Amino acid sequence: MGERWLINPVKLPNMQEQVPPDRCLLLVLESSRVEVAVLLNDIAYLKYEASKNTSSTMESILSKRRHLGIAFSLVEKIIRLISTIGEEEGSLVDDNTFVKVINGLNETIAVVLEYLQDAKDHGQKKGDDLLASVRVVGSYLAETPMACKEKVRELLAYMLSVEGEDEPRYIIVQCLVKLVGQNALTDSSGGIFLACDTVLNLLIKREELQLSMDASLYIDLLKALTYWAENACDLSVTMMASSVCSLILDYTSEEALLKSELDRATCNRLYCLVARSLTSVRQDVSDDAQSEMDLYEIISSGYSRWAPRFPSIKSMVERS
Repeated sequence: MGERWLINPVKLPNMQEQVPPDRCLLLVLESSRVEVAVLLNDIAYLKYEASKNTSSTMESILSKRRHLGIAFSLVEKIIRLISTIGEEEGSLVDDNTFVKVINGLNETIAVVLEYLQDAKDHGQKKGDDLLASVRVVGSYLAETPMACKEKVRELLAYMLSVEGEDEPRYIIVQCLVKLVGQNALTDSSGGIFLACDTVLNLLIKREELQLSMDASLYIDLLKALTYWAENACDLSVTMMASSVCSLILDYTSEEALLKSELDRATCNRLYCLVARSLTSVRQDVSDDAQSEMDLYEIISSGYSRWAPRFPSIKSMVERS
């Protein structure tokens, strides 16, 4: 169904005039905002204060989680809608309504962040309600990166560690593999860079998060990132892919990769990618190259740590 129905004109029986197209949008937003606040408050009470491990408590939590999923789905539709209409000319939504929607979403996301803070304070990292909460926050941040900036920064490490009941830890890494691999689900560079940036932050904060990445997971990610960079003629793609790969190489060695499911040809392409990124920015004085210096520093710092374990990359860099 999509989300355009939120602003479609509505003709009600026994009324000559149509209902304004933004009326439905504001009604759904307000209903969802209230529903999210009530449900999160109820779930928090049941999880942290009510009698635990009783069948009635667990049934109530499961029921409220299902309703929360519906409310979050509506919120995400509104987020996607404002992303679309914000770029359109002659939109059915006027500036006043747009501001009301943004304010309503800000309030909703603030409530979700407080719920995540409460979960963090109680040492909770696993739960479909937590994963759904992180997802809706991420959806909003993808459109408004500066929203709730301080609170997001404070909770970033925690949000990256959240997992669902039946989902593996660091599901964002698996999502990135699907985004950039040979069977990519999207060609949206904005979404891919957002996912890369999230994984980059996760890897940079690995000590704080006590991150221990499963070998099969990083092998798939190395394959996908190498494929992505090879098929793009953009320095920013090369640098982003290489910076993530550089941080992953902290976990392994050339010898270990050759014994893994990563074939020799892919290994060579990976080594060329990292070596190319180290030399391209250093030798290129263009504005585009200089704008990638932050990522270059990540790659260069990683190289200084693991170069002895990767003689092939070291040889390529020294020859360049």
